[in-house]
Amino acid sequence: MDGATREVRRAAAREVAARPAAWRRAAVLAALMLAAFTLNTVESLPVGLLEPVAASLRVSVPVAGLLVTVYGLTVAVASVPLAHVLRAVPRRHVLAGLLAALVVSSVVSALAGSYGVLLAARLPAALAQALFWAVTGPVAVGLFPAEVRGRVVGALSVAGSLALVLGVPAATWLGRLSDWRLPFALPAVPGLVCLVTIAALLPTSRPDEEPAAYAAGPDPRRFKAVLAAGFLSATGAFAGYTYIVAFLDRVSGFAPATVGVLLSVFGAACLAGVSGTAVVLDRFPRPALTGAVTVQAVGMLGLWAAGDRPAAAVLFLVLTGGALGPVFMAAQNAMLHCAPGRTDLALAANSGCYNAGIAAGAALGALILPHAGPRGVFLAGGLLTAGAGVVLLGSDLPGRRRRPAGRAGAGPR
Repeated sequence: MDGATREVRRAAAREVAARPAAWRRAAVLAALMLAAFTLNTVESLPVGLLEPVAASLRVSVPVAGLLVTVYGLTVAVASVPLAHVLRAVPRRHVLAGLLAALVVSSVVSALAGSYGVLLAARLPAALAQALFWAVTGPVAVGLFPAEVRGRVVGALSVAGSLALVLGVPAATWLGRLSDWRLPFALPAVPGLVCLVTIAALLPTSRPDEEPAAYAAGPDPRRFKAVLAAGFLSATGAFAGYTYIVAFLDRVSGFAPATVGVLLSVFGAACLAGVSGTAVVLDRFPRPALTGAVTVQAVGMLGLWAAGDRPAAAVLFLVLTGGALGPVFMAAQNAMLHCAPGRTDLALAANSGCYNAGIAAGAALGALILPHAGPRGVFLAGGLLTAGAGVVLLGSDLPGRRRRPAGRAGAGPR
């Protein structure tokens, strides 16, 4: 047995020995899943409450909509800088800090007496979300054996997807039943539960010494391709999704009440897609990402081509929804495999690119809609998503790749 092999085995033994007890790992993962659900709910929370917020704070509905836009742009811009600035801080401290920011943000938002205060109060939560996905991935997967890390990423993504299926609809119902301030305040409760759990149970260690701090097989070419594909697919998806109500109404001819049901179907398809993809993510990480992007392209182009037929519209809507969540999840998982440096910085870059794509997609749809209508929006979105698939397929062609770095913390290929 040569020296390199002995060192790899010693590193693996140290990793197993340093791993917390099973109940602590389960509790920390549950807290991170709850935090993912809460942050994603907070991000889209105003969507169903724009009218009561606008009426209460005496602004127009489009101005109230900036509560979501500014939040998303903050996440896109701040992800990489924050991850870089805090790269040496133990993850237990970082997670506790961002959860504290979520709690404070929720309380101040609920007490806001003016629109400006509410807009500013949401910024700490946006900054917390900008860092959350960069930090959480390496922390969560590092708690578990390498062969189940894809399922851990999947569990976090399922929890985040539940925000659209359960969190935002529940907050909308509660806000219309009582007052918009109550659903804005409630995220402080799970935020505090997560804060206490993380602070008490997550071990303190140097970020660059954690088991998943570095990728299994650093590959700069694949890394750049995944970033580009994530941006293109997000731009395409949200160019269409932002105007899905107009499409279902004006192109497919569904009644308003039916459109509401179809939006719930879309969210359920997203959750089902994430859950199904999580099962195969460990065995087929590359095909999972390429397949999700392909299905999204087929769904969007299908809506463009046959969306005027109700049955076809429902089918392609389900395909689009079923791919939307898995694209981001599989891209996050890819970062853990191919990041050329620290995985937290790679995950921050991926999150930033994806959120930039969301903003770009909404803007692109707004430009296309007056000229080509909802159908043209989905054509553009489908073509952009197809471009993302071409980028991924190109990265799989033979070419020079960097050899794995061989760091002790890296997982298997």
